[in-house]
Amino acid sequence: MGGPAVAVSDIITSMPDAVENAPRTAADHTFQVDLRGLVDLLSHHLYSSPRVYLRELLQNGVDAITARQAADPGAPAAIRLTAADGGLRVEDTGVGLTEADVHRFLATIGRSSKRDALETARREYLGQFGIGLLACFVVADEITVVTRSATAPDAPPVEWRAGADGRYTVRVLPDDARPEPGTTVLLAPRRGSEDWFAPDRVVELARDFGALLPYDITVTDAATGRTLPVTDTPAVWDRPFATPDARRAALSRYCDETLGFVPLDVIDLDVPLAGVRGAAFVLPSAVSPAMRGRHRVHLKGMLLTETADALLPDWAFFVRCAVDTEALRPTASRENLYDDEALAAVRDALGVRLRDWLTGLAASEPERLRDFLRVHHLGVKAMARHDDELLALMLPWLPFDTTDGQVGLEEFARRHAVIHLTDTVEEFRQIAPIAAAAGLGVVNGGYTYDADLVRRLPVLRPGTVVDRLDPDTVTAHLDSVDPSVELAAGPFLALARGVLEPLSCDASLRAFHPVTVPALLLDGRDERNERTRAQAESDATAAGDDLWAGILGSLRGGAPRARLVLNHLNPLVRRMTSVSDPGLARTGVEGLYGQALLMSRRPMTAAEGALLNRSFLGLLERALHEPATEDK
Repeated sequence: MGGPAVAVSDIITSMPDAVENAPRTAADHTFQVDLRGLVDLLSHHLYSSPRVYLRELLQNGVDAITARQAADPGAPAAIRLTAADGGLRVEDTGVGLTEADVHRFLATIGRSSKRDALETARREYLGQFGIGLLACFVVADEITVVTRSATAPDAPPVEWRAGADGRYTVRVLPDDARPEPGTTVLLAPRRGSEDWFAPDRVVELARDFGALLPYDITVTDAATGRTLPVTDTPAVWDRPFATPDARRAALSRYCDETLGFVPLDVIDLDVPLAGVRGAAFVLPSAVSPAMRGRHRVHLKGMLLTETADALLPDWAFFVRCAVDTEALRPTASRENLYDDEALAAVRDALGVRLRDWLTGLAASEPERLRDFLRVHHLGVKAMARHDDELLALMLPWLPFDTTDGQVGLEEFARRHAVIHLTDTVEEFRQIAPIAAAAGLGVVNGGYTYDADLVRRLPVLRPGTVVDRLDPDTVTAHLDSVDPSVELAAGPFLALARGVLEPLSCDASLRAFHPVTVPALLLDGRDERNERTRAQAESDATAAGDDLWAGILGSLRGGAPRARLVLNHLNPLVRRMTSVSDPGLARTGVEGLYGQALLMSRRPMTAAEGALLNRSFLGLLERALHEPATEDK
């Protein structure tokens, strides 16, 4: 095909040139490399699938036509694929090869005609690593190439026939064997690979790889005579449309047909300096931020990969892209992009484009923005962490979990001069009802990115105060009880502190709303750290590691303790503080602690689980207990 490349130049050291002045009669030759081993390397370590054989054939044809048109712009430009007799024939109208070229470029591993011919047009070639025909041995036992050079019109056609065993022959053919310049490649399938040559499979692969190629490509089924077009150019993102809505609808259809989903929205992508054009399609449902994007990338029209994961910034996990590029470098297998400075620059530029799209929605299409944020607010929050301008723009729109419900930060900051931030979702769920009743403004900082964004508020809104919520802050907003009431409850509180001592928890009596909450477990970050230390000390002691247990014990110091705050407004608590039965009072304290612990929704320790189980069974036993009757 006018210079089919046959080397893996980054994997194998180039071998010496074959003799260029080879005999003009057919003769056996042998590749100067272990071809079977090389094919095994290609199929098991370089290529992800045998399907790439068709891409290499199309690529060689396109490169050959490009080389011919550089010298003769009016030359024909077509590639014809024919599935016949279980094999495949691929014919192009490219530059072709002379007999000397055949020996030089097809017989020597490590050489490529594109490296030496028309070097000034190098950027127009798809191939970069000279793998070419070797990929065909992954699915074929024999390859036959019939070629005639356009650069040497008087040179006769030449046949090159090679087998998977490493042997090949070269012979000169009569002029009528191929009257016109170009190259024909014929593949005979190897056993087990016949399915790759089925007409429907060839059509599928050709359209997948070559739909955006710049030349006329068709596939013919010899058994039925049916010929189908492959190319569908220009790409949908390069076509003119009467209205923006018509363009969006066409791109949405392309996304549905090619990527398998109907997008929530479509974003045009264009980086002229890198020759990148295409579109980003907004996913219709939320995805994990940890999920890397799988984008469809074409290189000069040829499909390079459907799984590019470095094309966009990590935060842009809410879109999938389809693009065509002219300047980005492929990897050795030509199945992904080489992550270099050029790709980094494109990645940044595409990130700016996505950001501009968001700012445009905020400025002129708020309903579309709301629809987007209902699904992908997490992605926008990820962007806004590093972009104060975007955060300021999105403040009215981004939802946050607060004691006022799901509201934007700007509105919440207007209502509360001091914004309190919890460390975990569990802490927020535990404190939210009490904080709301007390008039505290609390934001749930346990969700991804939310705490980082809330802490940026004082920069964006001078005068706003953001403070971490701790037990002391909550306690300060709970009403104290009358001293006489607290004095009367003293014996009960002393018993409660004794019950809770093994759990590093204190007990106190306050009055707060809602009345339906009998007890509140205040367990801040410092308290949780102390509990973790105490548990580790206990485990070390049980394991007989006295040294480690001693070290952990020395760290106890004046560490804060969790607090069980009993609600004097709750009728159950008022009755319990006056219970005279110490056993019932102890079981009641354990029950209140367990209920407050369940409200906090945090994981339980083994000791807490045992306490909860013990209190439940103790209360159940008392409820079912019947006093013994005296004998008559």
